[in-house]
Amino acid sequence: MIHHYKKALGWGRNVSPATIADSTVRSSTFELLTEQRMGLEYRYLQGKRVGIVVLSSYPFDPRPRRTADALMRHGMSVDYICVTDGKAPWREETNGINVFRVPINHERGGKLGYAYQYSAFILASAAMLAARSRRGRYDLIYINNMPDILVASALLPKVFGAKVILDIHDPMPELMMTIFDKNPGSKSVQLLKFLEKWSIARADRVLVPNVAFQRLLGARSCPEEKIAVMMNSPDESIFPFRPACSRPPLRPGSDRSFVVMYHGTLVERNGVHIAVEAFASLRNKVPEAQLHIYGKATPFLERVMQSAGERGLRQNVLHFGEKPLEQIVGAIDTCDLGVVPNPRNAFTNLNMPTRIFEYLARGKPVIAPRTAGIQDYFNEDSLLFFDAGDADDLARKIDFVASHPDETLTITKRGQQVYKAHSWQQESKSLVRLVQGLLQPQKTH
Repeated sequence: MIHHYKKALGWGRNVSPATIADSTVRSSTFELLTEQRMGLEYRYLQGKRVGIVVLSSYPFDPRPRRTADALMRHGMSVDYICVTDGKAPWREETNGINVFRVPINHERGGKLGYAYQYSAFILASAAMLAARSRRGRYDLIYINNMPDILVASALLPKVFGAKVILDIHDPMPELMMTIFDKNPGSKSVQLLKFLEKWSIARADRVLVPNVAFQRLLGARSCPEEKIAVMMNSPDESIFPFRPACSRPPLRPGSDRSFVVMYHGTLVERNGVHIAVEAFASLRNKVPEAQLHIYGKATPFLERVMQSAGERGLRQNVLHFGEKPLEQIVGAIDTCDLGVVPNPRNAFTNLNMPTRIFEYLARGKPVIAPRTAGIQDYFNEDSLLFFDAGDADDLARKIDFVASHPDETLTITKRGQQVYKAHSWQQESKSLVRLVQGLLQPQKTH
């Protein structure tokens, strides 16, 4: 099914494609009036306390960061419990948010390494929530997976009346199958499915980033009505919308580079090696093409860069390291094309990568895999697809973008309409509405 415009202004409300296509940028006066109206509408949240728990560092994880900002702007007092990045202080108030950093290094590794990190962080965050509860009880605990069982840190606040939201960024059984090459019937995958169901039962509401995850969890862990979709839309204060613009076609012998960009986690399941393979095929057709890679260096990336050098692509494939979102915007603005080069596996078949919206927000074309999680929102008229895992097909699509700017512009503009239907402005309103509905006492008749 195509989920293009099913949910623009809130869960369950339909908006026609024509309405979205005709929408214009609101004036600053209208935005101010809207914000004032929303302040009155959600005044019940003012002064309420929320503890956000996430096994990642602040401010680099965008989804919980956006959540914290949205709840803070509506008057909630936000405690944000995360892990240290080795640089920032263990406690600080930043952007109106109380940040507490647990001194645990969150590193990728084997199953035992993950088990240690998860256990240590659950205990530390539970203790911190208990200590902070002495200042007054929490009204809401907002848990971000992974792991799902991190919801155990909210058990004491829940006893004292706090509501619990479990935000499942990624389904852990599918990640286990992908990362460790496990089959669905393996004991470790079955254990994760059990923990998923146990954790969801401890939450009052569950959030997921797309409808494919909603269908999956609704089929195996809880009634679908308990699950709401909050998409991973970029924060407009960081990724302000910019209309797509035309550019001249890339001519043979051109003296300008054609920059293809990838940003994100540099692990095998995200497929940057497939992009490098595509560039090996492109070398003769589009010699001006460069692949700019942004993300924290990993052993996997080292192998990819070594492979690029062996293929004679040392000048074509460049790594620029990990950058904050504010600098990623500038990199997107200078690129010609974004790629999401995912292979096909149990996880990527369901995923709807945020990077698609980030490129579209800044008016850039993007090539993504033809998978169910993405096709719930986009079709062939609104996004450039390649066959997941097929480097040759990815190379053909990159060549198409370089040589067919008018057709690419048309597709990009349609993709931007899909993005606007799911912008963070819309998603954050739905989030705040859900939180208020959860916390506000129900009227009795």
